[in-house]
Amino acid sequence: MLRFKKLDIFIAKQFGMLFTGTFFISLFVLMMQFLWRSIDDLIGKGLTVDVLAQFFGYMALMLVPQALPLAVLLSSLMTYGNLGESSELTAIKSAGISLFQSFRGLIATTILITILSFYFQNNVAPIAQKHIYQLLISMKQKSPELEIPEGVFYDGIPQTNLYVEKKDLNTGHLYNIMVYRMTDSYEDQAIILADSGMLQSTAEKKHLILNLWNGEWFENMRSQGIGNSASVPYRRETFAHKKIVIDFSDDFSLSDAAGLSNDARTKSLAKIKHDKDSLVQVYDSVGRAYYKEAKELYYPRPKLNKTQLSSVKTLTQSKGFNIDSIYTKLSADKRREVVDMALSNVQQEVGDLEFKSMVTSDGDKLLRQHAIEEINKFTLALTCLIFFFIGAPLGAIIRKGGLGLPIIISVLVFIIFYILDNTGYKMSRQGDWAIWFGKGLSPAVLIPMAIFFTYKANNDSAVFNADMYKNALMRIFGLRMKRNIVRKEVLISDPHYAEDAKILEELTAEIRSYAQAKRLTLLPNPIKVFFEYHPDHKIEQLSDILERVIEDLGNTKNRIILGELNKYPIIATKAHTRPFEHRWMNIVSAIMVPVGIFFYLRMWRFRFRLYRDLKEITSTNTNIIEEIGKNYK
Repeated sequence: MLRFKKLDIFIAKQFGMLFTGTFFISLFVLMMQFLWRSIDDLIGKGLTVDVLAQFFGYMALMLVPQALPLAVLLSSLMTYGNLGESSELTAIKSAGISLFQSFRGLIATTILITILSFYFQNNVAPIAQKHIYQLLISMKQKSPELEIPEGVFYDGIPQTNLYVEKKDLNTGHLYNIMVYRMTDSYEDQAIILADSGMLQSTAEKKHLILNLWNGEWFENMRSQGIGNSASVPYRRETFAHKKIVIDFSDDFSLSDAAGLSNDARTKSLAKIKHDKDSLVQVYDSVGRAYYKEAKELYYPRPKLNKTQLSSVKTLTQSKGFNIDSIYTKLSADKRREVVDMALSNVQQEVGDLEFKSMVTSDGDKLLRQHAIEEINKFTLALTCLIFFFIGAPLGAIIRKGGLGLPIIISVLVFIIFYILDNTGYKMSRQGDWAIWFGKGLSPAVLIPMAIFFTYKANNDSAVFNADMYKNALMRIFGLRMKRNIVRKEVLISDPHYAEDAKILEELTAEIRSYAQAKRLTLLPNPIKVFFEYHPDHKIEQLSDILERVIEDLGNTKNRIILGELNKYPIIATKAHTRPFEHRWMNIVSAIMVPVGIFFYLRMWRFRFRLYRDLKEITSTNTNIIEEIGKNYK
């Protein structure tokens, strides 16, 4: 039976307070992001307070499932960062409680948050999505004179399509205008061209007045009873100024939500499954009908009797039958008629196929959207649990609380999640990726990260130790620290000068013998470097002897000797022999030729450096031996 201890309750309280604050901060940030994208639909529309309250309320409910994972990530990171910074985490581990055991209370809490996220994603968010999109559509239809874009047709005015090449935001003037006036009949449409114009609403907000200057009016006249006359098929008018009054109500009212019925984001899980089955049934029947129609068109059943079929077969299989020869025997007018008929048939079939392709592609897109949203309800809730196993271990590793470093790390992790999730969503929606791959991309990356960080934190790994990475980079690029031996204020014992001088003399002789035998300035044998490696323990032994002498002479008060000790280089004892410690890594680097060349030249550089270091050591040995001989006989 699971029993929570006082430690679990203590950590859960710390987490709960931070979670409450970070949740509202995350929700506020996400709301500002959504508001920034919708700001054009709100400004200048004269919306009442109750409409704005509905908009912000539905926005908050819609964004709760997205704010919960970010809040879990940030609060768990800050919780364990605070515990590590105040040494409470060290006390917990010293009491025999592992890091993973301390997660128990928060794991239960995060599971409850995950269930809450799924509930919001399945029950509350779809309703909020439906209402907020309905509000946005209604807002776009209010005060259309403020929304007319440049360079595209605008259809926000009833029975009118308006194209504006350029507009002046300061004066409200529109330039190079094209207006399509449409009614219920295609035959009644009119086209208006004008150099400039201005669109304004009347004082009572019931009509729009479109003032146009220097233009032409083209109108079909068939609806007026004279359309059958060949001499007057349409009316054309040139004007210097024209005023057009358009019926339009500016009062805010909610638009019909029927257009949102196919949006999967506004549906619960049960509704998605039901509608998806219905869509599959509908579009399968459409596909079967298209297939049957194509089969009848391109592979028709012959309606000839056996005698007619035999005659046609004999004619088509005879050597004298040739379509081109029959075509050339036709007259010029007949050939033109045949070509026009064939071209018309082809164009008709191509248009029919394009229409059918559009219908089937729309069906595929709807089905993909429903499948994506069905998976998204689970993956977004699961992200809360994944983010906990990223945030809590990271907090235990970095041991920094507050809102500084934790926010930076949380933002970086969330950006990775956001990019992966949106990329997978868009590629799946377009049909370029499989749905399971697109929606599983972010969990496939984040789950290994969570496992890695949890493992490292539980084993007290210094994965974020800056000194560790600094030393690794210095080893890779062949950099090294300089010695810094200073005079000690308190000396326990004096150096053994005579003994150290004797050791340095012997060390100098061995170094000269080694340098002469190894010929360090020459290129090494690649076979011996990568495939037939033999260890070189001589430099390791010489380095150990030198370090012992330096440690003993570091107790001197002689400033000259201390200065000479700081001249001794820190020797890399293995870098001049082979690129890597393990033989198989050397073999792999040799096979990968560009990599092998880099490491081979790097090792040659280390051999040159070792040659210079040995010369520096012998020179320093001589100076120290002379100083000892002068003052410490």
